[in-house]
Amino acid sequence: MKLIDRPYYLQQLIRIIGTPDIKIITGVRRCGKSKLMEQFEQYLLANYASSVIIKINFNLKEFRKYRTAESLEEYAESKTLPGRRCFLLIDEVQRCENFEEAINSLYETGLYDIYITGSNAFLSSSDLSTLFVGRQYEIPVYPFSLKEYMRYYDLSDPQSAFEQYFFDGGMAGAYLYPYTEERYNYIREIYETLIVRDIQQKYHIRNKAMLDQMIDYMLDNISNISSSKSISDNLIRKKVKTNDKTIGNYILYVCRSFLFYKVRRYDLKGKKYLETNDKYYVCDPVFRRAKLGTVNMDYGRTYENMVAIELLRRGYELYVGKLYQKEIDFVAKKRDEELYIQVSDDITDAKTFLRETDPLLKIQNAYPKILIARTHHPEYQYEGIRIIDLADWLADSNF
Repeated sequence: MKLIDRPYYLQQLIRIIGTPDIKIITGVRRCGKSKLMEQFEQYLLANYASSVIIKINFNLKEFRKYRTAESLEEYAESKTLPGRRCFLLIDEVQRCENFEEAINSLYETGLYDIYITGSNAFLSSSDLSTLFVGRQYEIPVYPFSLKEYMRYYDLSDPQSAFEQYFFDGGMAGAYLYPYTEERYNYIREIYETLIVRDIQQKYHIRNKAMLDQMIDYMLDNISNISSSKSISDNLIRKKVKTNDKTIGNYILYVCRSFLFYKVRRYDLKGKKYLETNDKYYVCDPVFRRAKLGTVNMDYGRTYENMVAIELLRRGYELYVGKLYQKEIDFVAKKRDEELYIQVSDDITDAKTFLRETDPLLKIQNAYPKILIARTHHPEYQYEGIRIIDLADWLADSNF
């Protein structure tokens, strides 16, 4: 498989070398966490030649005998040299029984700078503080951005690249397959054998059919306001025996596995979070196309999903804004920066253009307002609102 550098993530790892935390690379299955770990190992070998670099990949046969906490500790200790700095890199750590005991014990010695990756269901963000008692630093990794896709295929024009990327998605393992159907088969295999299997094992789910039906509903309703009750009511109408409590738990599980991301709603006037109804975005819309097909494509909602994941990729906190009876697709915050963003498919129709710009014009502050759509034109402004083509915006990133 062709490898490309992922400098944004690599620089994140480089910047935290030597910090007193357990560094954990998270993200959906097959999004490139292990390859990133390999690139980081090569960086260490080139720049920390006098240090001891201990690399363990529990996918490899040679490390099967170290799949207990005690044997993992013993292996790491056997590779440690007195007076030498030690980097400990562990891939697929969940394959080691009671791995958290070994990691915490090795951490306590103060001898190791520790970096790990693993199955999402077993290393979800909500579990990390419990597993490692608040000693962790998380590096979230996402599927390929448009810019990474262009680098992979040596493409220079964002417009034509976007047309390919829209259907191929950012799961780079699928790029090895020359035809679309085989690529989607690969994506479905990731979903079935890795993501859903992990969720079932972690949470002891017996009713896989219900989980599948719920995920299909969420995929079909990306970018729509949803709740556990609205989803359970829909499934009940389809003769599925369930309830909103069960669906609420299942939603939590798929979000913990980084298959979906929840974005809460925020009342801009009242300055408070709204308790009911959120939006859910899939980590890569290619899962939607692979699972549900391309017959009933909703480009506008898919574009919104793409923008949501790109904003998360760029490190923003994300909310759905509510102002009076209007909705702003995204309120994006990062430190002192704040953006208000609307996303649309086609704004050539005057009514559509006014509908999309009206909520932004009602926001009474000086923070940037942006309308992102497939304009196929250079950026321009309308009443202080930046109008940006989606492909250009996606390609204009640090990734």
